[in-house]
Amino acid sequence: MPELNTSRLTLRPLTLVDAEEIFNYRSDAIVNQYQGWIPENIEEVIDFIKNKVSPTIDIADTWFQFVIISNKDGKVIGDLGVHFIDKEKSQAELGCTINKEYHGKGFATEAMAEIISYLFKDLNKHRIHASVDPRNIASVKLMETLGFRKEAHFKESLYLNNEWVDDVIYGLLQSEWNRNQ
Repeated sequence: MPELNTSRLTLRPLTLVDAEEIFNYRSDAIVNQYQGWIPENIEEVIDFIKNKVSPTIDIADTWFQFVIISNKDGKVIGDLGVHFIDKEKSQAELGCTINKEYHGKGFATEAMAEIISYLFKDLNKHRIHASVDPRNIASVKLMETLGFRKEAHFKESLYLNNEWVDDVIYGLLQSEWNRNQ
């Protein structure tokens, strides 16, 4: 399993040891209002780790989950999921959640950039995309900062948290990433 490092962060595979910290920030329904998963209890997080996260990276039709750890204090400050979409192993989808105490400090940008580099350079992905609620201005800005381009805007196409919401797809090709590095 990969462990990725930046100057401020360590990204490593999610384990059961992380369940409580994940629950602490993921259960905040207000902060995570644009997320598709807001656990109501610790058991939901444990079930998620045991049954919904692949133990192996780069397997088609699975999600692999990293925790984002601050090198300064060793705390889990977020998580980053990678959905390996196709059998040809050429495309992936990203999703990221950061604890509200660490918002606005560039951690999401740093973690996502490290994962993007890993996916393109080490796993040779052709394309990465992300699904964003357009009301989530911080995530839209994150995608644009990382060089993603808006590819589609689907009106009321997802039913999340008891409402129909829009879904904007941002995409990035390996060739685009390489040009800007």
